[in-house]
Amino acid sequence: MPVILVTGKGGQVGFELQRSLAVLGRVVALDRTECDLSQPESIRAAVQRIRPDVIVNPAAYTAVDKAESDQLAALAVNGTAPGILAQEAAQLGSLLVHYSTDYVFAGDDQPEAYNEAAKPAPRSVYGQTKLVGEQSILAAHERHLILRTSWVYGAYGANFLKTVLRLLEERDELKIVADQIGAPTAASLIADVTAQLVARYLRAGDTDYPYGTYHLSASGETSWYGYAYYVAQQAHLAGLPLKTALERILPIPTSAYPLPAPRPANSRLDTHKLRATFGLSLPEWQAGIDQALALLLRR
Repeated sequence: MPVILVTGKGGQVGFELQRSLAVLGRVVALDRTECDLSQPESIRAAVQRIRPDVIVNPAAYTAVDKAESDQLAALAVNGTAPGILAQEAAQLGSLLVHYSTDYVFAGDDQPEAYNEAAKPAPRSVYGQTKLVGEQSILAAHERHLILRTSWVYGAYGANFLKTVLRLLEERDELKIVADQIGAPTAASLIADVTAQLVARYLRAGDTDYPYGTYHLSASGETSWYGYAYYVAQQAHLAGLPLKTALERILPIPTSAYPLPAPRPANSRLDTHKLRATFGLSLPEWQAGIDQALALLLRR
């Protein structure tokens, strides 16, 4: 039975991966106490002890604003650790699946969605460290999948969806940025697609497997304002006792909500390569929101 190592088991993608990958082999999911990505020897010891056939790395330093003042910590986890995982995977002949981000792009240098051939030009420390991680993998190991994604949320963990639901219950008015565009992408979708890619690898081995970098996000696009408004609409329809009326959800420009790290105005990712290579169909972003809301309402 194949052994699949998953890092960051407490994160929203790590949580979903334990579900989606369970049918493919023996999943060994580790948290920071068992595999500390800020400590190279902890990484090496964990991989050498488990000797996995597949390593899946959703763990990351994701505090985008904090990274601006905590650059070394962000670089250790996002930049150095993926390279070490790639080196260990190369020693074992294993597949490495790693997740990256739309933040590797400038987000303001083209009007269309970014494809895999677009030139990275990260504006934030977070984006810069994630790009270093990608480059570290490319330099160390051919058998890899780098999956860039964006606007990740789920029924588990902290994310924009759950923050909006909480604020709708607490506030009379919400002001949400309306000039940043992307596709809200469910952690469950990321995990399910990952399982399909890993399943194909386990069937085919190294025979003509299409390793490389791919963009993975839900279909369609919206703004943070459109995202929040849709969540509010669905929550109202579900009968949740919300304090914020729909007409009191107001669009604002990015300039009205300054943050330490710059945000991409354009977070759209072109997923054609992934869909064409693996024969996948990616659902509209609203479908994942509906599913996550249904799970949250059942709790």
